[in-house]
Amino acid sequence: MAKTFFPELIEHVSASPPHPDDTQYRVSVGMEEWDDTFIPVAKVQMVYKGAVAGRKSPSYPIGTSDHEKVNKIMGRLIKEASAKYDVSKKTK
Repeated sequence: MAKTFFPELIEHVSASPPHPDDTQYRVSVGMEEWDDTFIPVAKVQMVYKGAVAGRKSPSYPIGTSDHEKVNKIMGRLIKEASAKYDVSKKTK
């Protein structure tokens, strides 16, 4: 079970309406503690007025390009992080 996330690479993407003003997607890559081991992971979290929201997953309004912008940044951060982390080990 995932416990604590330690982000190392972070970028923010502005969210489109109908999200409230000052809403962003926080795209990050870092290490997450899973049952006493650390696994490199990528995350997308919602940020409202500068604070990460408690809910677990973001919402992408249909008809916006939010998911495309987030996925583009996610791909770039994962590529950047892959050189740093040993991703040759496969996890189940």
